[in-house]
Amino acid sequence: MNNAEINNFDLQPTLENEIIKICPVISDDFETLYAVASDPLIWEQHPNKHRYKKEVFENFFEGAIDSKGAFLIFDTASGKPIGSSRYYICEEEKGVNSIAIGYTFLAKENWGTTYNRALKTLMLNHAFKFVDKVFFHIGALNIRSQKAIEKLGAKKFSEKDVTYHGEQANLNFVYVMEKDNWENLKNKF
Repeated sequence: MNNAEINNFDLQPTLENEIIKICPVISDDFETLYAVASDPLIWEQHPNKHRYKKEVFENFFEGAIDSKGAFLIFDTASGKPIGSSRYYICEEEKGVNSIAIGYTFLAKENWGTTYNRALKTLMLNHAFKFVDKVFFHIGALNIRSQKAIEKLGAKKFSEKDVTYHGEQANLNFVYVMEKDNWENLKNKF
């Protein structure tokens, strides 16, 4: 995505459907988001298994704020915060009009439900107003997230070491969803 295109892409819109609402993360959201993130089970398959610790999560949260594309996810029915995700710039293919979605985590009680699908549907629908491809970087050992993104129709694109904000590089599987593919799949859910 070049600078002209990034200026048109709103990286932090407030989006909502009948299941979730996503709002831009702000500095004051740390304690709210950490209350969700402090469960060690959330991070057991992520590249950094220690993000449940406050001092480690502080770095993750700093990266979220610095990205200017991070969200706090709320359950629409209860208004309760349930996790986070973000858009970020992706360099997978030079010259390809693309963005990445990642750094997603949900509270354990929302796993295996419609919440992840609702989240990714909101984010993909918004992204495809501006880009042709969306990439997802998923830790090589994060089988749960790999299966979830494959259920949405994303295809494994490559493998690469990814360095997260303030952390060491870890092997990730890179998945891609193309706009045309998404348009054909999204109404089948």
